[in-house]
Amino acid sequence: MKLANKVALVTGGARGLGRAYVLHLAQLGADVVVNDVDLDAARAYDEPLTAATVDGEVEALGRRALAIEADVSDKAAVDAMLQQTIDEFGRLDILVNNAGGMLYPPPNHSAATAPPDHYRYILDINLTGAIYCCQAAAPHMQAARSGKIVNVASQAGLWSGRDGGGMAYKVAKAGVIQYTRVLAAELGPYNIHVNCIAPGFMLSSRAVAQGRNRPPIRDHLLQDIPLGRLGMPEDCAKVVEFLVTDLSDYVTGQCIPVCGGYVAF
Repeated sequence: MKLANKVALVTGGARGLGRAYVLHLAQLGADVVVNDVDLDAARAYDEPLTAATVDGEVEALGRRALAIEADVSDKAAVDAMLQQTIDEFGRLDILVNNAGGMLYPPPNHSAATAPPDHYRYILDINLTGAIYCCQAAAPHMQAARSGKIVNVASQAGLWSGRDGGGMAYKVAKAGVIQYTRVLAAELGPYNIHVNCIAPGFMLSSRAVAQGRNRPPIRDHLLQDIPLGRLGMPEDCAKVVEFLVTDLSDYVTGQCIPVCGGYVAF
């Protein structure tokens, strides 16, 4: 119970990687606020739950839970979410900014010609949303002179892909990495740790539904993964555990790839 008496907020926590973080933190003893723009998101990809809802899963583990449906790209909604967290639990010790993704991809991913409405949307849900959440959480953590923030970037933020494709998502996740470094420098004197992870090719429910675990796609990806397998959500959750417990008390401003070695390529 490394996180007994701690309160964690996980954005995008209703399915996939976010749900894995929620359940892992609860198993470590934390009370958890589960945020998502759609708290029933698991149904869209037939992700099985062990209770009616993810917050119900947390409560089944003996922890307190609070579910808040809110869009992290809406600053007013984020501020209200943080205030509701403080009103309910009286504190916030851990923030995991997981909300985002390469959602609703358009036909044109070009760095030179991608449509503005798409890249603004992707920047908002991946980068701006993380900034809003950090800014809302920071005063509470500064007052407590303690806190752990984990931003979720991506391999896409670490390499170009050798072409101009996927520009919006790559730029957004690169921004998450750099924002992590800048915020860590600012909040370090308050004993607040700010780090990020960069997941590789994970078998989340959405990725599985989109075919990532089928032989043609899987076999192509495995060629560049030294550990010889695709990642599972729990692989990322274990690194989040490192970053939100005392194991990482002298680590801040870092981006940790969780990719089975793919980043080496």
